[in-house]
Amino acid sequence: MAGGRHSAVLDGDNLRHGLNADLTFTAPDRSENVRRTAEVARLMAEAGSVVIVSLISPYRADRALARRIAGDIPFVEVFVDTPLGLCEARDPKGLYRLARAGRIPDFTGISAPYEAPERPDLTIATDGRTTQACARTLSALLMRLSRPVEGREKPRR
Repeated sequence: MAGGRHSAVLDGDNLRHGLNADLTFTAPDRSENVRRTAEVARLMAEAGSVVIVSLISPYRADRALARRIAGDIPFVEVFVDTPLGLCEARDPKGLYRLARAGRIPDFTGISAPYEAPERPDLTIATDGRTTQACARTLSALLMRLSRPVEGREKPRR
């Protein structure tokens, strides 16, 4: 529990080891990955958690579907704006190098498209900023949008 709120992170890499292990990185499977994750996020949010979904969701239509699935639950589309060159420089797994060598098909930004959001609810530009500074930006917004668990922490005014 952080700040008096129950929270959870649904990470795309972790989901692909279990719930979404049957999916590839083709456009239809990426769409299904987003849909399944949005359904799980909604269930968790209905139970009172602040849910952060960390996915590469390259298609606007899939992000719009996730928003529709959220329904009346607050939904914040966050665009983590990082130039491709910086993504490649920060790549701890060497995936961009493999994608450029043609060893990973359907790799977002290299051999598969990325459709930047037209009107994200929050844009976090990462170039020249620490991970902690970027996280504080998101955390501050989530704290304003969510309610503390009753009996824990009083809301800030």
